[in-house]
Amino acid sequence: MGSGDVRLLMTGGSGRLGRALRVELEAQAAAGHETPYAHFATSSDADVTDAAAVARLIDEVRPDVVLHAAGYTDVLRAEQDRAACWRVNVDGTRTVANETASTGARLVQVSSDYVFFGGDDRPDGGYREDDPVGPVRNYYALSKLVAEEAARRAPQALIVRTSFRPSEWLHPVAFDDLFTGQDYVDVIAKEFALLLSRLDELPDGILHLVTERKSVYELVRRRTPEVRRGSRRDAAVELPEDVSLNTDLWQALKAGRS
Repeated sequence: MGSGDVRLLMTGGSGRLGRALRVELEAQAAAGHETPYAHFATSSDADVTDAAAVARLIDEVRPDVVLHAAGYTDVLRAEQDRAACWRVNVDGTRTVANETASTGARLVQVSSDYVFFGGDDRPDGGYREDDPVGPVRNYYALSKLVAEEAARRAPQALIVRTSFRPSEWLHPVAFDDLFTGQDYVDVIAKEFALLLSRLDELPDGILHLVTERKSVYELVRRRTPEVRRGSRRDAAVELPEDVSLNTDLWQALKAGRS
């Protein structure tokens, strides 16, 4: 099935990844490239924890692929607002997975590199898709780890672990002791657009989709050279040292070696 024949429903359509992916797909379409028909759903379209609302939305769009990106992403606030974090990330994923399963559509679940411990278990990062997850460092990480299990309720589920930052850095400091494969959301959106065009080549399971290992400080300096160094130890929530991900599987797919 070519990407132009695919009907895509994306939850979290007004979030960072949703907005960036919409821009990327529109740019590709304007350049004459084949892109999926995409419906970017927001919380106004359907509360992802409301099974009836999600079922109605899926019935209206009739997607071949449901890209579930709606999520509670504030790592610090999640420590105080645990019920809301769990409701969106876990209950919401369970609802979307159940409703997707009933239609025969494929579920692509957006997960996080925070499902790994990111410490002495792997001091240089490079976690692979089949590496053991946990123990988690904070409540947000716990919710994303459990959400992966919830996503597996869909018989055709691809869990994509990724990490991205806003295209513009809004803080005076960036951590130089937190290593990651994350990138700016506009960069990651290009990778997701490619993933959608190659989805038929990907088996169900887990895929790591990030860029090269770097500190958050190194990433931020690319666009904000004046940013100051900071330490994750000064954060108000426990953060990992290194959750960079191995992307050999994704690189092989892009190179046509899948």
